[in-house]
Amino acid sequence: MGSTGPIDPQIKEKMKEMGKICIPGMRLSLLNKENIAGPGTYELRGYIYASLAGVLKMEKNENDVTVVSVDSPKTPSILPKTGDIVTAKVTVVNPRMVQCVILCVGPSVLVRPYRGILKKEDIKATEKDKVDPYKCFRPSDVILARVLPMTEIHWYHLSTAENELGVAIATAEGSPQGVSMVPISWSEMQCPKTLVKESRKVARIIPEYINQTLFPMGDNNTNKLEERKD
Repeated sequence: MGSTGPIDPQIKEKMKEMGKICIPGMRLSLLNKENIAGPGTYELRGYIYASLAGVLKMEKNENDVTVVSVDSPKTPSILPKTGDIVTAKVTVVNPRMVQCVILCVGPSVLVRPYRGILKKEDIKATEKDKVDPYKCFRPSDVILARVLPMTEIHWYHLSTAENELGVAIATAEGSPQGVSMVPISWSEMQCPKTLVKESRKVARIIPEYINQTLFPMGDNNTNKLEERKD
């Protein structure tokens, strides 16, 4: 990828007036101990260049190093990566796997959803051959899962084989809209209105794993289960 050369002082002043608008290939900064490349940029021969059209951002990180990035509404700055805890919504459940759309990485909302797949053998840590996906998840459930190494280019492979992962929010079949079930065990949830019980792989919720503004937990927490277990 070529570059448009260094930014002269007059252009820099103009960029300030325009909100520091960048174009792809524009040289933004030296690459050194004080400046590192962030989202929307790339490194080439000791310099940082814009890889997208957008607005230049220069922010200090926790190590007092300036992160040079280009913020573009067309390109998400956060992508799920191996080991991340994600929030996803279940779309399809069949005997072999669960399909879902990934909406958040930790508490951060993604610019667009990504497709996730949860194989039967990755649902629980034990008795994998006896797992029935339909007794663990249902369409529209909001789940917490961990991202596994990618093996397919168009899908993120997920796992819920940890106590802290599984169903966070679910509505029972036939329950009033907006009424979420509450966990009554690690494998069952109940609607507080209709008292209908359904099987689920219940997550032991850790607050920082989920965006509670987008997905308010309300009474759907596992503190009572912890107390009951103790």
